[in-house]
Amino acid sequence: MARILVVDDSPTQLIGISRVVEKLGHECLTAEDGAVGVEKAKAELPDLILMDVVMPNLNGFQATRSIARAPETAHIPIVLVTTKDQETDKVWGMRQGAKAYITKPFTEAELTEVIQQLLLD
Repeated sequence: MARILVVDDSPTQLIGISRVVEKLGHECLTAEDGAVGVEKAKAELPDLILMDVVMPNLNGFQATRSIARAPETAHIPIVLVTTKDQETDKVWGMRQGAKAYITKPFTEAELTEVIQQLLLD
């Protein structure tokens, strides 16, 4: 069982993504914005992070960069899960340190595949 941190400012998205994570048998941690997500990543050291991009305070690109560049959290794979669907957004997200990029709306199968793939790596 892995510990997965879901960072999203939408309560609906938090619940939906958390259900998928728990259905796969993993423990789900949540954070409501990027700043809290960075704090929880450092405190909890999850096995994987699912990160929204458009959030108040610290957006997902900034939070991803912060987590990916900190020595204590650099090993944690981050998946950006966002409505931002432009190729430039994807390229920018990967440059910030994300290992995968999923656009909303996504299917449960798409999310499951990415989670399982990154947890095996």
